[in-house]
Parts: sequence; C-alpha cells; structure tokens
Amino acid sequence: MDRPQLPLNALRAFEVASRHLNLTRAAIELCVTQAALSHQIRGLEERLGVTLFRRVPRGLVLTEEGIMLAPVLTRIFDEMSGTLDRFSAGHYHETINLGVVSSFATEWLIPRLADFQRLHPFLDLRIHTNNNRVDLAGEGLDLAVRFGDGSWHGVAATRLMGGAMMAVCSPDLAGRLRRVEDLLSVPLLRSYRANEWERWFASQGLPAPQLRGPVFDSSLAIAEMAARSHGVGLVPVTLFSPWIQAGRLARPFEAELAAGDYWLTRLHASPETTGQGAFREWLVARCEDVA
Repeated sequence: MDRPQLPLNALRAFEVASRHLNLTRAAIELCVTQAALSHQIRGLEERLGVTLFRRVPRGLVLTEEGIMLAPVLTRIFDEMSGTLDRFSAGHYHETINLGVVSSFATEWLIPRLADFQRLHPFLDLRIHTNNNRVDLAGEGLDLAVRFGDGSWHGVAATRLMGGAMMAVCSPDLAGRLRRVEDLLSVPLLRSYRANEWERWFASQGLPAPQLRGPVFDSSLAIAEMAARSHGVGLVPVTLFSPWIQAGRLARPFEAELAAGDYWLTRLHASPETTGQGAFREWLVARCEDVA
C-alpha cells in the first residue's frame, strides 16, 4: 500500500493535544512552545482539509473529524512506544503470554525455567496458570500448555509428553492397600475430568464404587489431599513421580490409565513468532528428556 509522506511531528502534536484538550499541558509534554504546537496542528488541519479542534473558554473540544482520528493515533503511538521499549542493550525483548495448566506449571515447567532463561535471556515469559480451561484469543495468550487429546478447533497442537494417570496415596495408607478391592473401603478423590475412576477400575476388571465427596479441578490439589492421608487420587505419572521418590506419596498399584497427553497449543490464525518457535523447540526437547 502506498503511504503518503506522513507529517509525524504534526500527528504527534495533535495526538498529545487530543489527550490533554489543553495546548499548554500538551506543549509541556512535548517540550515545545505553545506557538510551535499550534503551528503543527494548523499545518495538519490544512493538509487534511478539516478542522480537528474547536476552541472553547476552558480549552479545546474535538470536532467529529478529530474524534475519528485521535484514538487511531493514540493506539499507533502506544504500539510504537511498546515496541521500542523492548530494545535493550542491542537486543529485542519478545514477550510471550503463556497459559499453563497449573499442575504442569508447578511440577514440571517452573523447576526448569532457569534453563530456558539462561538460553534465551531476551525472551520474557508471562505465565498464566489455569485448570485446563483456556481461551487463547479471549485471554490474549500467545501459547498454552493444556491436557487432552490434542484436538481443539482452530488450534495447532504440538505433543509434549504423555499424561498417563496412576493411583497415589500417603505412605501410611498404602500399607493398608494390598489388593485393588481394598480401594472400595477408602475415599477416592475425584477430578473434574469425568469417569477417570470408572475407567481405572474397568481396566482392573472391577466396577467402580459410587463416588462421593468434593471434586478438584487440579491434579496438584488431588496430590496434596492424597499426601495428607485424605484418600487415594489419580494423578499424572510424569509430574508426580518425584513426590513418590521424595516419600510424600506412595503408589500402591502399578496400573495406569491413559487419560490424555500434554500439548503446546497456539491459534492457527496467529503465525508463530521467532521467540515462540524458540520456546516450542526448547520445551519439546526438554520433554523428550523425561519421555
């Protein structure tokens, strides 16, 4: 698209004056005289062939043409300023807004963030945790790590790691669980993901008991309840094996439930930036280390 020679100084003068609606305060912000500011605005009006301000006793009032132009210029100058602010020490700092299911964030990503920051010091992550319910566009997210089957409408998904579930409980409680049937006499902690216990018992050839009690929207909450001897829960093997190694949890049975995988997702409509590609490559490589 052909662009006319833009009078940037005049456009900036008008934008500042449109925010203050006062020539004196606008001139102070721009560090120019009020006369110079007025000259710039008059020149812009003559170039456009419209009047942008009307003078009133207490300052300025935007005309209809001024009302149309002012917010466009404010947005553009704000975007320019935000982009320029990202340059530091000869480098461009890219910000990535990342949504992450909370259990993956606390048990896997956060312990490894120092490695990412060491390798990519000019990429800034803004991490937003969630309970696996995420709206990339609505929440202004560039990327999101989520749990499921990888099939989401309008979303590009890269598989990170498996999310097989295991039954866990406190070490004390595990000593009383010698057969799967023993689970029928202890509280079973429920996830918001329906039918997990039903499917786990079915894999053992048994019907699941009727489940009661609170429902948790986080594997982290379930693991914490189990560690405190409040029952037996199903949690991802990869994320919570360190709890078992540390003695916080025990695994009374070897059976696993294939419930889904962890995926890095982004909108098809949003092209991947250089920084987002670097994060994806790092994340995939680190997940392969524990696969």
